[in-house]
Amino acid sequence: MASSAASKPSVVDPTDLKSFQDHLKNSKRILALLGAGLSASSGLPTFRGAGGLWRTHDATELATPEAFARDPGLVWQFYNYRRHMALGAKPNPAHYALAALAKKRGDEFITLSQNVDGLSPRAGHPAETLKLLHGSLFDLKCSSFFCNHMERDNYTDPVCPALAIPTEPGTDNPIDTTAKRDLDISNISVPLPSIPASELPHCPTCQTGLIRPGVVWFGESLPGKVMDDVDAFFDSGEQVDLIMVIGTSSKVYPAAGYVDDARAMGARVAVVNMDRRDAPKSGMCEGDWMFEGDAAAILPELFREEIGELKEEDMKDLAGN
Repeated sequence: MASSAASKPSVVDPTDLKSFQDHLKNSKRILALLGAGLSASSGLPTFRGAGGLWRTHDATELATPEAFARDPGLVWQFYNYRRHMALGAKPNPAHYALAALAKKRGDEFITLSQNVDGLSPRAGHPAETLKLLHGSLFDLKCSSFFCNHMERDNYTDPVCPALAIPTEPGTDNPIDTTAKRDLDISNISVPLPSIPASELPHCPTCQTGLIRPGVVWFGESLPGKVMDDVDAFFDSGEQVDLIMVIGTSSKVYPAAGYVDDARAMGARVAVVNMDRRDAPKSGMCEGDWMFEGDAAAILPELFREEIGELKEEDMKDLAGN
């Protein structure tokens, strides 16, 4: 990364910053655990937790196989909206800082992400060390139990014509009649059509099953290959030096357990979160770091000694790889 003669003002306590950077420099095996707070500066809605509503629907109740079987059109409209929003967002400096550190550290640094928004891959985070615990909005798979069809990194927007986000005139200028802007279909006042299953994407392999988002729904197992890779990292018997908990309260398992597992293997814990009350389930210990604030501002500073000053051209280079 390019260096900068003029340092930016510090956003974290200088003593904590030096302590963390010294430990990072001497750390060999590192974990990062990511949550929705990582993407806060990218402007994405999170729909986290009970009571998170999309229109009048509890978002968690749309994230089940049963909901998809009952009304696949409604579920697809929710997920197509999320895909559309994610594609309209950009990775922020926190995504790029993690990608740069991952490229430098190689396979001794693995990143466990609970995010499905696709921003870490778009920031150039190496796929081999990025473990997507909950899948991706941009993976598509067959909903049939008997079919293994899977398509990775499908960024088609909309997924099919019937799911196109409705628009309205985007300007009051009577001369320019072509400009359009998207309607916010998360707003209950915007009419939402009922879409029959026949107009939704069907599996090209088995020809019968409906295509569904490649995310992990409630009641489903986490991806087997991802879990095997994570287990292999912990089961190696080697010390873990550092776990960074970024944008997540890590209070839900298995994420909560990874903090305890890493700590048991010698790791110090660094938490980066907007709310210092969002500490890991097992709490904070002596020697841990709590960096309160926006990860997009904090991570580039924490990693500066390793990756240099993160500049616009660096982020473009990362995204292009």
